[in-house]
Amino acid sequence: MNEWLQILNNHIPDQRILTDLADRYSYSFDASFGEHLPDVVVQAKSKEEVVHVMHIANRYKVPVYPRGQGTCLSGGPLPVHGGIVLDLSQWPKKIDLNVEDLTVNVSPSVLTANINKEAEKYRLMYAPDPSSAHVATIGGNLAENSGGPRGLKYGVTKDHVLGLELVTPEGEVIRTGGQTIKNVTGYDLTKLIVGSEGTLGVITEATLKLLPKPRAAQTIMISFDEVRTAGLAISQVLTSGILPSKMEIMDNASIRAVESFQPAGLPVDAAAIVIIELDGHPQTLEIETELVREIMSKIGATQIVIPNTKEEANKIWQSRKQVSPAIAKIKPTKVSEDATVPRSKIPDMMDRLKEIKETYNVELVVFGHAGDGNLHPNILCDQRDKEEMRRVEQAVEAIFEAAIDLGGTLSGEHGIGTMKAPFMENELGTVGVEMMKRIKDSWDPNHIMNPGKIFAERGQKLVLTDD
Repeated sequence: MNEWLQILNNHIPDQRILTDLADRYSYSFDASFGEHLPDVVVQAKSKEEVVHVMHIANRYKVPVYPRGQGTCLSGGPLPVHGGIVLDLSQWPKKIDLNVEDLTVNVSPSVLTANINKEAEKYRLMYAPDPSSAHVATIGGNLAENSGGPRGLKYGVTKDHVLGLELVTPEGEVIRTGGQTIKNVTGYDLTKLIVGSEGTLGVITEATLKLLPKPRAAQTIMISFDEVRTAGLAISQVLTSGILPSKMEIMDNASIRAVESFQPAGLPVDAAAIVIIELDGHPQTLEIETELVREIMSKIGATQIVIPNTKEEANKIWQSRKQVSPAIAKIKPTKVSEDATVPRSKIPDMMDRLKEIKETYNVELVVFGHAGDGNLHPNILCDQRDKEEMRRVEQAVEAIFEAAIDLGGTLSGEHGIGTMKAPFMENELGTVGVEMMKRIKDSWDPNHIMNPGKIFAERGQKLVLTDD
C-alpha cells in the first residue's frame, strides 16, 4: 500500500488524499445497510486525476469505488474490499446548456435538481426526478439509472442520456454517444454504462437530453377504502388513453405516518390514496381531468380531490415526499425496497405484501410510483433486535420472490449493489448472469472497478444484522 499511495501523492494534493481513520469512516457507509472501511479516500477534481488513480489502481490491482453524495439505497459505493473510495462530489460544478439543441453537458458532481432549475430558465426541463434529486449527484443517478415519479411518462435516467465521457478501469478515456438525438453507430455503450453501478468505469461528463416544459399541470387525489381497488384504478386510467406524468400510491400506514409527522389534511381513514399529476395544454387537461373523475367514480373511489390552486397541489405532493422521513420516525431502522411488477399485477402484489406482513410479523408500509409498477415496500424495525431483523430478512426475500413470481424485477430504480446481488440468478437465470459477467470481464480484466456489487460472491446472502 505504501508504494501505490506514494505514487498517488505525486499527482494529487495531500489535502485531497484522506487516510485518517475519522475521514475513512465518513466514507464507510451510504443510505443502505453495511459498513466497510476504505484504505484511502481520493477527492478527484479532474479527468486527469481520475485517469491517474485508475492507472495506479489497475497496476497494483487496488479496488476503486466511485462515490457521489452517498444517497444510494443498495450499497453501490460501499468499499466492501477496502481500497480506494473515489469521491467525485468535490468536482467543479458544470451545467452547460445548449438551448437550441435541447441538450446539456454536466459534470458528475452536479446536483440533479440543479440541472432542472437551470433548464427551467429557458422553459425546458430535465425530466428524471428521483426523490433525492435535491441532494444526489447526477453521477450517482447515472450509475444507478435512477427513476422517480415522472418515470411513468418520461422514463428513467437512461432515457435522457445522449453521451458520456468515461475513464475505463485501465485508465483510458472514451466517449460514447454524442450530441445528437439519433445515434445508431455500433453498440450502444451509453446505455450499457448507465445503470452499471460503477462496475465498468468512472463517468466524468454526461450529455443529457432536455424537453420543453409542459404549459400546465393538474393534480388529482383519490381515496379508496380498499388497497386492491386503488391498484385496479391505476390500470383503468392508463388503459383509457390518458398518460399522467405522475401516478403515486400511499397505503394507510404511510398516510397516518405523514399526518402525524407533518399534517397535510390527508384522509386518515382511507385504505389507500392515489395521487395523479396530468401535464400538457390547459384545454387537454380539462378533458383528461373529467375523464379521470369518471373512471375513479365508476371503480368505487370514496373521495376525489381536485386542487384549485398551485399551492393546494404542492401541499399534496409535499405530503407524498414526506412519507420516507415520516415513517423513519416510527422505528429506528427503515429497510427501503423497490420491487417492481407489471402494472396489471399491482393489485396482486399488494395482496402478497399483506401476506408477507402477516406471515413474518413485520411493520410494512407501502408507497411508490404505482403508475409504472415501481412500489416501495418499506419495513420498519430496530436493527438492535436480532430476532426481529432475521424476520425482516425473510420478509425482504419474500418481497423479491413475489415480484419475480408476478413477472416483475428486483429493482426499478435503487439498483442491485450488495443488497440484491444474491437474488440476481432468480430473475435472470444462470446464463443471463454469466453473460453479464463476461461483459464485466472484458471491461475490467483485473476486477478492480467497484468489486462486490451486482454479482453475488460465493456464499453471499442477504444480511441486515452484524452478527
